[in-house]
Amino acid sequence: MKMRYKAAIFDMDGTILDTLADLNHSLNYALKECGHRGDFPEETTKAFFGSGIKVAILRALALEQGFPAERLDVIGTENEPSLNVAEEEIERIRQVYAPYYQAHCNDVTGPYPGIPELLKELRSRGVKTAVVSNKPDAAVQKLAEETFPGGFDYALGEMPGTARKPAPDMVEKCLAEFGIGSEDAVYVGDSEVDFQTAENAGLACILVDWGFRSREYLEKKGAKVIVSSCGEIAGKVFE
Repeated sequence: MKMRYKAAIFDMDGTILDTLADLNHSLNYALKECGHRGDFPEETTKAFFGSGIKVAILRALALEQGFPAERLDVIGTENEPSLNVAEEEIERIRQVYAPYYQAHCNDVTGPYPGIPELLKELRSRGVKTAVVSNKPDAAVQKLAEETFPGGFDYALGEMPGTARKPAPDMVEKCLAEFGIGSEDAVYVGDSEVDFQTAENAGLACILVDWGFRSREYLEKKGAKVIVSSCGEIAGKVFE
């Protein structure tokens, strides 16, 4: 069995780590501290995340104002409608959220079944591994090191000066770090943002169905390769 790709680049939330409970708790805390609704259930919070914390906050505030839940995914895209939410309010909430989440990002977060073993198998067989996520870079670095010590060759989160996914910039940084072309890497994620990121960067894409988006939703968005186990991921990295 030979290697099909030289690198596997992973999303973090909903792909390798079940971060939902800590994200939900931290966002609700920040919203409540700033005088907003702070009782969103985890299932609702799933739809907030994927495009960075500012978009997550904006989606929460839009839902609070009565914006349709089934249309939340247009917020944070080029098709975003006009919303009555001040940028200053988003930033005020983010300033509360950022340090709180950094302190609590690993309270109950843990890897999905089979992920540590998958990373070990990939690296043992010569595949470079990376995590590229829209969550704040400080949290990405902390979670990558604390949960998967030595498990990644490269880790990158959202930071000033680099466009967030689905722009290709973050993935392109990773490819440059590895010294490989887009044809030699595969992107593994759980959302429409990951699918679009891979497409924009020219990478093959594998989406998992255990994360923040359902298989039905991913199929409606045009995803072609959706898996239900880590074994399936390994089977697509090697041939």
